[in-house]
Amino acid sequence: MNTWHEWLEKIVQTMGGTGYLQSVLKTAGVLVAAFILYTIIKRIIFLVEKKKHQNGSLKGDTSVLEIIKKLLFLAVVVVTGSYLIRMYQIQVVERVFYSLIILLVAIPVKDFFHVAIRYFKHNLVHKTDTKIDDIVFDLLNRFIGVITIAIAIVLALDILGVNVMPFIAGAGVAGIAIGFAAKDTLSNLIAGVLLILDRPFEINDRIEVWSAPSGSASWGDVVDIGIRATKIRTTDNIIIIIPNNEIMKRDIVNYTLLSSRIRVRINIGVAYDADIEKAKKVIIDVANSLEWVMQDPEPKVVVRNFGESSIDLQLRVWIKNARKRMDTISYIMDRVKSVFDEEGVEIPYPRRDIVVTYKEGNTEGSSNKD
Repeated sequence: MNTWHEWLEKIVQTMGGTGYLQSVLKTAGVLVAAFILYTIIKRIIFLVEKKKHQNGSLKGDTSVLEIIKKLLFLAVVVVTGSYLIRMYQIQVVERVFYSLIILLVAIPVKDFFHVAIRYFKHNLVHKTDTKIDDIVFDLLNRFIGVITIAIAIVLALDILGVNVMPFIAGAGVAGIAIGFAAKDTLSNLIAGVLLILDRPFEINDRIEVWSAPSGSASWGDVVDIGIRATKIRTTDNIIIIIPNNEIMKRDIVNYTLLSSRIRVRINIGVAYDADIEKAKKVIIDVANSLEWVMQDPEPKVVVRNFGESSIDLQLRVWIKNARKRMDTISYIMDRVKSVFDEEGVEIPYPRRDIVVTYKEGNTEGSSNKD
């Protein structure tokens, strides 16, 4: 920098002129040098970009090159401005200049974070089976710009000599007040973050829905996990939006988290005088007629209880797809009734035996006395 300053002084002195003219010539020389430097940098970047286009290796790097252009331009501005401020010794402008530079630098830095997030999302997220990672990167993409600009503003105010502590303290107090006023919303936001981290379910998982309308399906598929609420489409094609805070308070029944295979239990009652072994065989044959019923482990029927008017059997069968649960129950119950009728296996109904007992009593005659 000193060598450049001495060289510029010699050129100005050679040209002659008054002190004011020399200052103008120095300023013009610095600006021309800065322009030439930036032109050279742009040319180099253009040649690199052109070479990458020819090699077919550029792909999605154009945004990175644009960020580099902005940063190099700001670097030239910083060097030029610092030299002019030092040359004219304008201390008042110095702080304002550097504050503006910090705010301007925040823009390409924010763009760089967005590019980095897109890169990791493209190269990491799509290689995983879960879709929760998409939500995490989307949240980062939304908030990283706000955080970057906020930090830049705080640094700029600090350079200007403004005491930022009262602002930070005030923001803290305001944050507490807002927190009390919107505690339910914040609770849902925190619960949403915990759901993303804990992963009790993922998009397309089938879970139990405890808040479904009366008489409608009580389970459905997760279609969206938001930061405030989760959307579930029931088997009746009804979208139920449940606040994340409510989900975190309840037991979550997930039918497809580890595997799509589940075991279905179906209760069937037969009369006491029915052939139990025959009834078991009929039930197992009906279950095996379904293509999605698994043979390993194979279906089985157990006796669970002796009821008031029936022997309570239970079919336990594994199915390949949890979404076939209700279809399995409906088909087996319907088919078992038909086959029981054909095979003479009675399905009981409540009965009462009434026994009437007649008891003869002794009858005593009466006589009239005169």
